[in-house]
This record gives sequence, structure tokens and C-alpha cells, in this order.
Amino acid sequence: MPRGDKSSYTDKQKRQAQHIEEGYEARGVPEKEAEARAWATVNKETGGGKKSGSGRGQPVDRVSARKGGRLGGAASASRTAAQRSASAKKAAATRKRNAAARAASH
Repeated sequence: MPRGDKSSYTDKQKRQAQHIEEGYEARGVPEKEAEARAWATVNKETGGGKKSGSGRGQPVDRVSARKGGRLGGAASASRTAAQRSASAKKAAATRKRNAAARAASH
């Protein structure tokens, strides 16, 4: 099997790689680099290509996904208390306005 052949990967692994690649591209990573990183991540998490067969299953390591989730809070953490408070007040006002609009339409 030549290098780069993805035939031994499951459909789920291919979907995972596509989703990860889109995330990298959204952050400005070049297309080829994003694809390489995505497949590296899938390989790290699942142990490479897996097709069905007795005794071939290995547990999936989701450490990369957990790391991404933790990193996601960095933007919120860098905001001041006043900024967070203003945002919360604006959201509350929007919810109140929407609720009033819904009540008026019924």
C-alpha cells in the first residue's frame, strides 16, 4: 500500500480527519498543512487505519480533543470582569426582548 493511501481507514476516521482539517483551515493554517495535521491527529487518537476484524480493536485516546476543548476558553479568560459583565447584561437584555416579542406574537 503506497504512502498516503487512505483505504485502510474507516468512514468515521475519514470524517474525523475532514472535521479536524476544517477547524485548522478556519484558523488560517494552509490547506496541505491542515490535512497533514488532521491525519496525524486521527492516527494519534485511533492508532492509524482500522478496518473490521477480530482482535484489531484498540481503545481510542481522545487527549487531543480534550486539549482543544480546554484551549477554547482562553479568549474568555483574557477578558476583564467588566467586559464579561457587560456581555452578560447585553445577553440578558436580548433574552428579555426576545421573550417579550414572542409573547406579543402569540
